Amino acid sequence: MVKKILALGLSVATALSLAACAGVPATTATAPAAEAKTEEAAPAEEAAATDAGGADLSSLKFGFVVGSFEHTFYQLIRDGIEAECEAKGLSSDQYTVLDASLDPVIATQKVETLTADGCNAIALACNDAAGVKPAIENADADGVKMFTFDCTSESDAINCFVGTDNLEGGRLGGQELIRLTADGDTVAIIGYPTASSCKDREDGCLEVLEGADRNVLTGYDYKGDANEAEKIMTNILTTNPEVKAVFTVGDPAATGALAAIKAAGSDCLIIGFDGNPEAKEAILSPDTGKYWVSEISQNPKEIGARIVDEMIQFMTEGTVTDKKIFIAPYIITAENAAD
Repeated sequence: MVKKILALGLSVATALSLAACAGVPATTATAPAAEAKTEEAAPAEEAAATDAGGADLSSLKFGFVVGSFEHTFYQLIRDGIEAECEAKGLSSDQYTVLDASLDPVIATQKVETLTADGCNAIALACNDAAGVKPAIENADADGVKMFTFDCTSESDAINCFVGTDNLEGGRLGGQELIRLTADGDTVAIIGYPTASSCKDREDGCLEVLEGADRNVLTGYDYKGDANEAEKIMTNILTTNPEVKAVFTVGDPAATGALAAIKAAGSDCLIIGFDGNPEAKEAILSPDTGKYWVSEISQNPKEIGARIVDEMIQFMTEGTVTDKKIFIAPYIITAENAAD
């Protein structure tokens, strides 16, 4: 059977809102805290550096720019960074963690500030890959070694990236959409295409749905804002009240979708992405657990810790474990959320 893909951009959905104002069960898996995989295609010599290494750790200064301190996910990455810096013996004046507010202009300013402050290495989350690429390359030209985490940018200046295997996470989300619905049902994806990590999640989900008999509503951009996600979900339910389940590429989107679904009196199910404490609480709650039933979980503390390790290894030994290091995602449901 052939499914139908319905590409509905946010602008179209908004216009419509103004006008009209049993699949196969998937196995729920858990992942070891440090489980990761490296990019198979990267040859060993590519991970080596000729202009780094040999530095005394006590003489180094590190800078980090996370997406936004307003998001629990980035708070947990920050916690992982700070805990690992302390574990590795770095003093408080040897590392700084700053907030980019999901804005490439602010991220650029933060990179410039860290460079001016004398950081030898900087790692950042590239929530807008194109927007921060010049900042990465300018810092590299100034002799700062550049790293990325969570989401990256295509630049030869990046020595190592650490993040979730977002494509695989999206595939898990697609599998959950199929598990929770039946042939012929309508499902939706609330995306965030500006962020490379979230685009990978949506692409992975669509890859799985390509082989399923589902009508798919896609092409939305919640811009990392729960309120925007609520508007999108309201529009979806207004124009397609038959929608059975929605995959959101981030927990803020799931939070916004939940508010819209409850307000509309819909029984649409939610699959979130991040694995934040709020998501686990929502899944376990008698009130919200009948809507928010599944979550693709990341390991933000491990991401934060691992990028610190790779930066230290590069600056002191001249190598990284691999150019791209992926931390495996896994599925959370009511069966294992308490764990």
